[in-house]
Amino acid sequence: MGSRATVEAVNGLTARWVADLPPAGTVLAAVGVWPLLGLLADGAAGPARRELSAALGIPADDAAAAARDVLSVLGAMPGLSAALGLWTRGTLPVEAAWLDRLPADVHRRLTGDPVADRSRLDAWASACTDGRIDAMPVAVDDETLLVLASALTLRTDWIRPFRPGVMEAGAGPWQDRNLAGLHRSTSLLNRVGVADTTAGPLTELQVVGTHGTDVHLYLGPPEATAGQVLAAAVATLHDRRAVVPGDRLPDGDPGPGLSVSRVPSVDGEPTLHVSTVPFTVKAHHDLLKRADLFGLRAATDASHGHFPGISAEPVAVQQAAQAMTATFGARGYRSAAVTALSGMAAGIPRHPFRAREIDVRFDRPFGFLALHRTSRLVLNAGWVTDPDAFEEDFYD
Repeated sequence: MGSRATVEAVNGLTARWVADLPPAGTVLAAVGVWPLLGLLADGAAGPARRELSAALGIPADDAAAAARDVLSVLGAMPGLSAALGLWTRGTLPVEAAWLDRLPADVHRRLTGDPVADRSRLDAWASACTDGRIDAMPVAVDDETLLVLASALTLRTDWIRPFRPGVMEAGAGPWQDRNLAGLHRSTSLLNRVGVADTTAGPLTELQVVGTHGTDVHLYLGPPEATAGQVLAAAVATLHDRRAVVPGDRLPDGDPGPGLSVSRVPSVDGEPTLHVSTVPFTVKAHHDLLKRADLFGLRAATDASHGHFPGISAEPVAVQQAAQAMTATFGARGYRSAAVTALSGMAAGIPRHPFRAREIDVRFDRPFGFLALHRTSRLVLNAGWVTDPDAFEEDFYD
């Protein structure tokens, strides 16, 4: 990944975005917004340039190079694809120096026919996301002169697949719901940990995927909000000293959803039992509703232009939005097998050892981060309130 400063800048935008999330389920990708803000900042002047620089967390003079770096590295990550698109009207002159700082072959023309242009933009969005997003999140009308867009798709398969089943919530908002469940066990206790955060104790579960991309699940205290949990989760990525790993957790209930005990064991091997839920989360974000967060307040003032580095003609921001969907399930390697063993009682069972056993359950609303393992760059962040229901064909 690029410089540590760039990673922390992108994650900083993620942390600020998630800090004020509504209680409903959602998902977002600040890493898809950040490069676009960087490219705008490169061509901006006056208050718009200062606001964009503050939102980015880096000087505007460095923004274009950092944006290119992020897009280049994202596109090179196995399991992740990234695309950038720029469309402009023929009547809008675009500064050659600004275009030269964009990746090659991203510039296309708007025809001025809103219906035809919308169809072409929607087709681009669909093609770049394998059909998961079928429409561009901004509209095109007679006033649209420029569209700048990014598209990201991410896929990681679990190194250790989950076993489908049923999840029973003993308390909380999911109690008495017929929930699908995902279960698995491992001897790697340090896949789970507890952090002491501003949101209270935070349980973190690392679900390791292929291609160097992992998903972390986070369960906070019942009274903690989505924004508190996710903002604290992002902070722990850069302060691992705050996380107590599973092999050092005390017996009892050291964190939300956690139970640690010592049990009779045949071989003395420790065990971490994981229970969670599959889910699909979709969201549409109007970024201008949080214009100050994204540094777009001044840039939307249509009384004058803000981007002389992009065009000699006055240009202001018309719309800014993100559409996103994310699915977490048991998928990965797929096969079916039947193995049968018969057994019978044979004397008195012997358990010469006692072993540590940890149970972790995500059976009430929780947060998640998808991240690049080595750089700790957050690719997606979300909050789960409506997990998948259990159905009879769940095992099919």
